[in-house]
Parts: sequence; structure tokens; C-alpha cells
Amino acid sequence: MAGPILKGTHNAKLGANILVSASGLTLYHLTSEHGTIACNGKCTSFWLPVLWSGKGKPALGAGLKVAKLGTIRRSNGKLQVTYNKFPLYRYYLDKKPGQAIGEGVDDGAGTWYAVSTSGAVVKPAAAATTTEDRTTGTTTDDNTTTTSPATTTTGGYTY
Repeated sequence: MAGPILKGTHNAKLGANILVSASGLTLYHLTSEHGTIACNGKCTSFWLPVLWSGKGKPALGAGLKVAKLGTIRRSNGKLQVTYNKFPLYRYYLDKKPGQAIGEGVDDGAGTWYAVSTSGAVVKPAAAATTTEDRTTGTTTDDNTTTTSPATTTTGGYTY
């Protein structure tokens, strides 16, 4: 049997426990995607959808909830993995575990954030609408996880 397609790990830069790929790369969600896929075409050259082609549900790493795992059908017919109904992507500039270069990137289609193991988007504390504790990664009432402020880079690309 193959190993987990999604795992959880602590990301010190984001100050949160986040979802990562089987190879340990940070997974992201596009904030403009609510039940439909907005990242298509050229967007998928930068944001690589996490796809599933197996039978049943993908295997998960320890601590992740099977009830939050799902899929959504892309326009090309392929199934994209979701967690807590968030379609998941990998950012092309993240090359090794621990990197979160895509965190907070706003590319016109929306803003990209890492997804926590609890199924919330991870936003820098200054970007959240309510905060309870900026140092511990507390989930807020707008379904985000706040972390200490971080520097964001756009990777120097445009669509």
C-alpha cells in the first residue's frame, strides 16, 4: 500500500501545523475557490493541483481527519484533493520541505494560504479579521489560523 498523500507537520516560519504533500511540500488553498475551481490554465503552471486517481479515498498521515478529506472534479475531468472542502495546491517555487514561499501571494484570482491540519487557512496575524492569540496559531471565527507576521514574496510572476 502506498504512503499518505497528505501529511501534517509543524512549520516554524508560519507558526502552525500545516498540510504537506507526501514529499513534505506545503499545500495551499486559493481564497476565491468556494465549491468551484478558479485556478485553471496558466494558473496551474504556478499552482499545481493535488490530484487523486486511485480508488476510494487517499491515505492520510497521522493526526489528519478522514471526514475532512474529499475531492472536487476539475474542468478536465481529473479529481483534485480537498481538505475541509478546500481544493489543495502546491506552489512551484516551494522546492524543499519547510518552504512556504506561496503563503499570502495575491495573484489577482485571490490570495493563497497554507492549510492547517485542523482544516483552516493559515494567515499572518495582521491579515486575520479577528485574533485571539497571535503567538500560538489559534483558529479564529473566520475559519483562519493566525500566526506571527511573516514576509511574503510573489515569486516575480504575473498572469
